[in-house]
Amino acid sequence: MNGHKLDKKSMPDVSLCKKCGRCCRIVVNNDYTYRQLKNMADDGDTYAQDFINLFTPYSSIEEARKVDNDAVENIIQNLKQERMYDEQSFTLYKCKYIMNNNLCSIYEERPPLCAKFPSNGWITTPPECGYTSWLFIQREADMQKVRKAKEELFDLKVMKSKTQDIELLKKIETVEKKIDSMINSYARYGSRHW
Repeated sequence: MNGHKLDKKSMPDVSLCKKCGRCCRIVVNNDYTYRQLKNMADDGDTYAQDFINLFTPYSSIEEARKVDNDAVENIIQNLKQERMYDEQSFTLYKCKYIMNNNLCSIYEERPPLCAKFPSNGWITTPPECGYTSWLFIQREADMQKVRKAKEELFDLKVMKSKTQDIELLKKIETVEKKIDSMINSYARYGSRHW
């Protein structure tokens, strides 16, 4: 889970969901440790409050493996590939509201965290998830956006080399910083190499 947002046109079709319940039984938060989430929730952060209210941490990776070993391995492998796996701060969670029939007991009142899942193409889902193709398309679109931004950076560099106008140089540098920031927001996924 991260900060990349989708517009409504990019939201996945809920009919892609296979209703297997795996994404609710084995959950990871790539951005925050459990302690950080607790502190954020105590400080009034609504995302953290929703997360803590929805999910209970497993006592160990082994406990989670008993529920769905393939999903656990998939998460660990993806985090290792992103160089984000830290066994010391790694926590897996389970949803408090998933029923035995894999349906949500609070579906109509579920928070945006669930209603918007998957919220971006970089979410780790269980193997054979119905959203796999949608996630791939989203990742490809993000990579294309970064590549286009890099082309714009090149054009700005050329423009900078051809001017002595101080005001124009300042404007170009401001735009470069914004573009760099966008590219860096995908750095954990390898944006510097796209």
